[in-house]
Amino acid sequence: MGVFSFATIALPLLLAIFSGAANACSPSEREALLTLSSSLKEPYLGIFDSWQQGTDCCSSWYGISCDPTTHQVTDVSLRGESEDPILQKLGHSKSGYMTGWINPSICQLDKLNTLIIADWKGIAGEIPPCVAELPNLRVLDLIGNSLTGKIPEQIGNLQKLTVLNLADNKLTGEIPSSIVQLSSLKHLDLSNNLLAGEIPADFGNLKMLSRALLSRNQLTGTIPTSIGNMYRLADLDLAMNKLSGQIPAQLGKMKVLATLNLDNNMFSGAIPPAVMGNSGVGILNFSRNSLEGNIPDVFGPKSYYMVLDLSFNNLKGPVPKSLSSAKYVGHLDLSHNHLCGEIPVGTPFDHLEASSFDGNDCLCDHEVKIKFLGIFLKFLGEVPGRVAFARA
Repeated sequence: MGVFSFATIALPLLLAIFSGAANACSPSEREALLTLSSSLKEPYLGIFDSWQQGTDCCSSWYGISCDPTTHQVTDVSLRGESEDPILQKLGHSKSGYMTGWINPSICQLDKLNTLIIADWKGIAGEIPPCVAELPNLRVLDLIGNSLTGKIPEQIGNLQKLTVLNLADNKLTGEIPSSIVQLSSLKHLDLSNNLLAGEIPADFGNLKMLSRALLSRNQLTGTIPTSIGNMYRLADLDLAMNKLSGQIPAQLGKMKVLATLNLDNNMFSGAIPPAVMGNSGVGILNFSRNSLEGNIPDVFGPKSYYMVLDLSFNNLKGPVPKSLSSAKYVGHLDLSHNHLCGEIPVGTPFDHLEASSFDGNDCLCDHEVKIKFLGIFLKFLGEVPGRVAFARA
């Protein structure tokens, strides 16, 4: 009877113990994460306080998620901005600060889907090249640190990657040519780095891409015409680089393109009418380039611009009258060009500031023209003989 009682009590207890051990993260993955935390110093918020030897990284460690079946680590999500729940408790004005470097031990988590170590400002060093060997990685977000060195050359191996966000760092070198192999990529943000060289010629192979944000770098060369084949691309931001050449007319056939920022570059030549006439574009900024020729007169009832900025170029000719037929124009800036002629009347011109037209050669407001004509006729009427002369 005693043996039976012991068995009925001990057996479930042993099963529970073994079950708990089976459900915990593996010792090797726990060690890999502890090695990562040892390379990072976060003195204020206690991000790593829950990362303790002998505890289950799947159930109690901050920022770690595991597969419920295999109990392998799938997500490492460490954000330093105030939207993170642990930072919200300290008040919205708080933000994190972490120093150190990203240890290659992270690459031992071979089932990793998400790697987010973002907005910590002080994390430096290079992106471990072995990150490109994580076959299941879908999100790589390292924005807002002080990372240096190059983007891993074999980044194109990450065939499941949908988000690549390396913005606001100090990365150098060129955009790896293998990046065009990321057939699942939807969001690419490399902005505000020190990247140089040209945009890969076959960049248009990224058929799934909806956002390409490459602004505030040192990119040179021309815009690849292959970009015109990216039928899902909604946002293209190449501002504040050293790009040159002409704006490809192929950008005009991109049906879902909504934002096109090419400002602060060295583009030249005429604005392609197809690009200006793309009715899907709602934000278009070509300011501070060397564009020439007339502004294409291709606006119509489907034109809807929240921002249309062509300032600081070498454009000439009149302000297109078809702009008056646009459905909406919020912010319009045509200043500092060589435009000439009468500024059209009506919408959207009736709500624009004079600064929208400053610094042109001979633009004339309609009301100013009428007023000037009245003053001129009055002058002629007050001087004998000049009215007949003017009429002649």
